[in-house]
Amino acid sequence: MHTKYLFQFTKCVFIVLLIHSTLYSQNVSKVGTTAASFLQIPVGASAGGFGGAFVSVSDDISALYWNVSGITKFDNFGVQIIHTDWIAETKFDFAGLVLPIEGFGVLGFSFTSLSMDDMKVTTVEKPDGTGEYFSANDIAFGVSFARKLTDRFSIGVTVKYIQQSIWHMNAYGFAIDAGTLFRTDLLGGMNIGASISNFGTPMKLAGRDTRYFIRLDPTKQGSNERIPTNIELDEWDLPLVFQIGVSTDAIKMDDYKLTVAVDALHPNNDYQSLNAGCEFAFMNFLYFRTGYQSLFLKDAEGGFSLGFGVNSNMLFTQTLVKFDYSYRNFSRLKNTHTFSLGINY
Repeated sequence: MHTKYLFQFTKCVFIVLLIHSTLYSQNVSKVGTTAASFLQIPVGASAGGFGGAFVSVSDDISALYWNVSGITKFDNFGVQIIHTDWIAETKFDFAGLVLPIEGFGVLGFSFTSLSMDDMKVTTVEKPDGTGEYFSANDIAFGVSFARKLTDRFSIGVTVKYIQQSIWHMNAYGFAIDAGTLFRTDLLGGMNIGASISNFGTPMKLAGRDTRYFIRLDPTKQGSNERIPTNIELDEWDLPLVFQIGVSTDAIKMDDYKLTVAVDALHPNNDYQSLNAGCEFAFMNFLYFRTGYQSLFLKDAEGGFSLGFGVNSNMLFTQTLVKFDYSYRNFSRLKNTHTFSLGINY
């Protein structure tokens, strides 16, 4: 029986990918042509262990990133803090909370940050440093709302403020995320999820670091040597991405279950790709996950992931504490480690 379900699930995935490939074929990758690339860093250890195939799963607060409609699964107040040791010695952090309001829907709030340690300012004349230091960081604030329209179908939307800074330069922007979730009767309850992320304003760096002085005519004596000028910078679009995914419980027993999921991605700054993963849950207490991100993506750096999670109730309370960890291989780049801590009251 389980084999039959898996076969039907595979057919559904194939149909989704065929439609996706037909509608959104792309010949040029456009890598490096968008701003605020930190918005594409995967959020959460649970999703990371799944290989990023989380759009139709979205069962923790990282749904604020993957598919905002997933926060309708929460009946009580919840918070989650996530830390990732990202590549190039940078740190990626996320914090989110959800607040269900009876008869209205679910509110969500999120904060995302990519930061680095200070670095020396160097020049051609002083390659060992001028004595000054500069820093760079990216942040995003999001306010979300999601609601169940029926017991099977939910929708959600997020409004985000985005800021990028490097030394004395800053760029600002606004974006909208939207997502839907639909639970079917196929394969014992297959979930279909879709989301569009980072639909918003272009971003342009501005600040004093693009200002300098020039000499009007260096060939003429007495020419003004302090003509102020400013380098004109271009605007860059945000990394818009459309994702659609399916997931189902391939095996579901009283004490354990196996969930499998596949997502198809269509970004505006790269080729299309797939994320795939699975999770084995034992007694809703212990979770083991594995997956592969960026399948079939040309020039992808690694993508294999592993993870685990533990759920436990605090003593003498109904408060649920959830800890998750994931490891992701990045081939020639440094491997990443993600830690998540969630509390549901």
